[in-house]
Amino acid sequence: MNENPVLQAIYSRRSVREFTEESVDEKQILEIIKAGMWAPSGLNNQPWRFAIVKDPDLKSQFEPLTKYSRIIKGANVLIPVFIDKDAMYHPVKDHQAIGACLENMLLAAHSLGLGAVWLGEIIKSDEAIRKLLGLGDNLELMAVIALGHPARRDQKSRRKDMEELIVFKG
Repeated sequence: MNENPVLQAIYSRRSVREFTEESVDEKQILEIIKAGMWAPSGLNNQPWRFAIVKDPDLKSQFEPLTKYSRIIKGANVLIPVFIDKDAMYHPVKDHQAIGACLENMLLAAHSLGLGAVWLGEIIKSDEAIRKLLGLGDNLELMAVIALGHPARRDQKSRRKDMEELIVFKG
């Protein structure tokens, strides 16, 4: 395994979909959001906005809004991540920035010994989630991060051969 701590975190992080019932510390949640905030964004516009959903009754209302209700149910915390359309200046660049924000958050969770998964399919329920949280139309749901203590740590992953993915060498 690589000894560089950043590369080691990238190569060892896995999507965690099963969690224990142990609660996640508020400081850890805020640290994960802070890591997301430090992602690069064009013109440093920082178009991301975050919600923290810990209340079990509110969290349960997310379950019918995705085919991954089992993950929502098991997670201790949900962090819906939105893009603020009023802060945007370029759709492609701003959406890329949100992807970097989400990856920073996943790596931060991993580095804190927590498990997380980026739920993208749930964006089809953008309007319903904004309504549940009392948020305006200027925000658009980009993903929900389901967060908790991992129930297991033996997740496996494979990657294609690098030669298959490099399309040009000059």
